[in-house]
Amino acid sequence: MRKDDRNADEMSTIRRMTRIETMAVHGGRDDLTDLGVHAPPIDLSTTYPMADQLKAGEALQDWAEGAAHAKSPVYARLHNPTVARFEQALAQLEATDAAVAFGSGMAAVTAVLQASCVMRGKPHVVAVRPLYGGTDHLLSSGLLGVTTTYTTQDEVAREIRPDTGLVVIETPANPNLDLIDIAHVVAQAGDVPVMVDNTFATPILQNPAAFGATYVLHSGTKYLGGHGDVLGGVVACAESLAGPLRQVRILTGAVLHPLGGYLLHRGLATLPLRVEAAQRTAKLLVERLGNHDAVEFVRYPKPDGLQLRGSGAMIAFATRADPFDVVRRLKLITPAVSLGSVDTLIEHPAALTHRLVPGQAREASGVPANLLRVSIGLEHFDDIWHDLNRALCDAAYVKASPSDYWAMTAAH
Repeated sequence: MRKDDRNADEMSTIRRMTRIETMAVHGGRDDLTDLGVHAPPIDLSTTYPMADQLKAGEALQDWAEGAAHAKSPVYARLHNPTVARFEQALAQLEATDAAVAFGSGMAAVTAVLQASCVMRGKPHVVAVRPLYGGTDHLLSSGLLGVTTTYTTQDEVAREIRPDTGLVVIETPANPNLDLIDIAHVVAQAGDVPVMVDNTFATPILQNPAAFGATYVLHSGTKYLGGHGDVLGGVVACAESLAGPLRQVRILTGAVLHPLGGYLLHRGLATLPLRVEAAQRTAKLLVERLGNHDAVEFVRYPKPDGLQLRGSGAMIAFATRADPFDVVRRLKLITPAVSLGSVDTLIEHPAALTHRLVPGQAREASGVPANLLRVSIGLEHFDDIWHDLNRALCDAAYVKASPSDYWAMTAAH
């Protein structure tokens, strides 16, 4: 056995034995010892000199054909070592052969559609709502020449056609946290690839590829980065499917900047800790919100211990008060789109992230106009609850008598 093969075999054995917390810290760092560094370097080169132009051309050809490795990066649009380390680490966490990173989550979604539908001449998509509003809008816009049939998770098989190139689901779903049985959808899809948006769960709580998903998508902007300061997307998949995605990335220029690759890679190291801490707070908030007079209902996933290993740190609730008034009265919680940051974020899906989803379709998929979505951060529970409770009570005061208001605030 060659030394390289032996090293690869040893590394594969170590990965099978390693817990996910350890993988999150060490993934994508296999070459650092040989480089003589401790922190992964940021390679900002846009071009890579090669005196042997023939070999440079061969490398360019390899990249253009979707290869994972070549003799030189040649040019930053073709390959970047810093981004490649993040891809290696994410693939390890998702237990897939490969991962391909992009400049944004939507660039990643677009690449999957182009690779599975446009390039294969199968322009029909079956999708289960709700999905992230941007994904929903892209699928319904016809921008890429695809047509989309929206259905439920139990009716996927009925909507599959000969020209169906992709099935798209998100679980837990954005924004109402609906859960979808991935294996059930995959079985119905048959030979049609299935893309699962795993942004809410993260690889810490769910690994869709283990249940047959073809593509596992993340908006890296959210939990993977974790600090609200980097934009990026990534798709984990088999190596045979990664090649076409790399080709799309090269041809469209949808590359992830090296600094973004570095920040996303660094974010993975603390991902298990951040998810665990935010999840603890989310569970406490769900208990309080479920008993609040100003709250109509709360949506929070119940893990099955197999597909979904934890509930996560996303909460959705419908308020009996004016949702806009609730958000306006918050002092600590950040009123903003996005999620997965260290600070708690709240947004009104019907007005923002899902504004472009037709109102009737949005309501039918379980996203009413009074729903608020909360991404729990790392602040102390008492401070988050005090801010949220006061905003709910003050907003509800508009519809309550003074005695009802004081009774409400005293109760919470």
